[in-house]
Amino acid sequence: MQTAHKTARELQTVGADFLGTHKQTSMDELLTVEEVAEMLRVPASWVYGHTRRRATNRIPGFRLGKYWRFREADVNAWIERQKTEERSNA
Repeated sequence: MQTAHKTARELQTVGADFLGTHKQTSMDELLTVEEVAEMLRVPASWVYGHTRRRATNRIPGFRLGKYWRFREADVNAWIERQKTEERSNA
């Protein structure tokens, strides 16, 4: 008799199969706070600070439950805007 519950290994296999057939392009990849921090070479706390509503230069991201996620393309566009603003203020 089959049980209705899948084991953790079965779920991992199903997830891996799904991700393998539905891979996102690199520009659509979702990044974690730690990955954005590494990308910008800043502490994760700095990234969290720039996700707050009162931050003046908010990094574009969204919450999935309690976790922040960032689209790589949005972060790259945000970086370019920072460069442009810096040049125009100089």
